Amino acid sequence: ASGKGSEPRRTMIEAIGLSKFYGPFAAARDVSFSVREGELVAFLGPNGAGKSTTMKMLTGYIAASEGEARIAGYNMMDNRIEGSRHLGYLPENGPLYYEMTPSAMLDFFAEARVMTAAKKQERIEAVVDICDLSTVLYKPISKLSKGFKQRVGMSQALLHDPDVLIMDEPTAGLDPNQIRGVRRTMRRLSETKTILL
Repeated sequence: ASGKGSEPRRTMIEAIGLSKFYGPFAAARDVSFSVREGELVAFLGPNGAGKSTTMKMLTGYIAASEGEARIAGYNMMDNRIEGSRHLGYLPENGPLYYEMTPSAMLDFFAEARVMTAAKKQERIEAVVDICDLSTVLYKPISKLSKGFKQRVGMSQALLHDPDVLIMDEPTAGLDPNQIRGVRRTMRRLSETKTILL
């Protein structure tokens, strides 16, 4: 049989025997799993189990003591720049510049990613729509609610239209209505992206 539905989905996120040691302490030990194209996967475990450490190793944010992390097939130690082109990462406390507005911050990230003027405008408009930021675009991030701050963080992770999203506790500290909003956004995004939460 042919057609898109019958094609095997490629592996977009892969942990192969990942471990992180700080002296004798194992923050994560021998973690292996894979996430295929188009899947939305939740990574569960108690506090201190090594979830955030594993996510940081997957994104290349910290180096693994052992093992290998791959994003879209790229080894994140050897080919981090190329892998990062396919990756949107939202750490637990996202990279927000509180003195900036969401508009200025998105402009800054677009410049850092060397987007053309047309591409920058197109992508900023897209993430403002996806993350529902139009009412707060020109307000200082420091004045925004926790829910809007989370949406601003998500918007920067989506700015370059990555294939893969890794988000560390995107609903932490949000109220029930805000959590529902984030979950709706995740479901929308999972139609076109591979997501690890």
